[in-house]
Amino acid sequence: MKEDYYDILGISRGASASEIKKAYRKMAIKYHPDKNPGDKSAEANFKKAAEAYEILGNPENKSKYDQYGHAAFENGGFGSGAGMNMDDIFSQFGDIFGGAFGGFGGGFGQQRSTQRRGSNLRIRVSLSLEEIASGVEKKVRVKRKVQAPGIEYVTCSKCNGTGQVTKITNTILGRMQTSSPCNMCGGSGQIISNRPPGSDSQGMIQEEETVSIKIPSGVEDGMQLKVSGKGNAALSNGVSGDLLVLINEKPHEKFIREGQHLHLDVYISISEAVLGISKDIQLLVGKVRIKLESGIQSGKTLRLRGKGLPDINGYSSGDLLVHINVWTPKVLNRDQKRFFQSMIDDDNFEPKPDKSDKSFFEKVKDMFS
Repeated sequence: MKEDYYDILGISRGASASEIKKAYRKMAIKYHPDKNPGDKSAEANFKKAAEAYEILGNPENKSKYDQYGHAAFENGGFGSGAGMNMDDIFSQFGDIFGGAFGGFGGGFGQQRSTQRRGSNLRIRVSLSLEEIASGVEKKVRVKRKVQAPGIEYVTCSKCNGTGQVTKITNTILGRMQTSSPCNMCGGSGQIISNRPPGSDSQGMIQEEETVSIKIPSGVEDGMQLKVSGKGNAALSNGVSGDLLVLINEKPHEKFIREGQHLHLDVYISISEAVLGISKDIQLLVGKVRIKLESGIQSGKTLRLRGKGLPDINGYSSGDLLVHINVWTPKVLNRDQKRFFQSMIDDDNFEPKPDKSDKSFFEKVKDMFS
């Protein structure tokens, strides 16, 4: 029995289109072959996620699936993700990252091109959180194969330039005609007649080129940016492959990322906690002033809405969660010790937990109840 598509993506049946898309994007990043080289289990999950999104990402197909389940597509040509190869998947879901990402080029029902393409190239680009927050343009040096100057072609004599050869077979049902790519020219319709010195067997040479890559704000670690036509060149009259840029997010010394949200630890003194204070917080882009009320407790979390990272599709921004930590000095002078000793029996300095604030153990208990 086939696994439920909603279970595969980890979403409810009432999930919105944006939630379905977000769930698929998360799985595609987690199980992407570039992040899991040689992992057959990850590849299988990657294909299952593509199959689920092929159905649930299309409103009409989703409606049929909700009504009839897998039976609605047994003969309809959909739900074939498990049988796709990686190129099929990459060429089918072009809009999954706002049209910019993933070796994902194309859309539902798009036919694969028969035009010869050069192979894709892959590189990694490391970004800081500051660059991710504002977007950045990177220039990288890429070594790519291009046709050698002076290369000449002639029409393939076997297929007469069509790139296809036809075979007729006699069967009990009659004569059957099948076509397949020409094995002499590889389907290009042309063969090399003059190969320049220094080029390889396919008439290619390697050149280094500076490529400019515009990276939008809000990208995530593991996403893949596609720069069309900057991969290896194709033979004869084909089109160049693409340059696929895998995003690598550098760890930040202050901020911890959680999706679009950011976490930041802020330390204050006992005096500041008792009296209250206003502090300037340096953001990834710009800064903001926060006001800490007198008597604030260590462990308090302040949520600054919209001060996190932007959504890659431009819908919204995440929040910044500021975690307050009261720093206790380890060394005191004589007067300081005398002061705190005098406060030991002072009722105002006795711990009085706020009943609305749950303890750590109560929070853990709630998680499992």
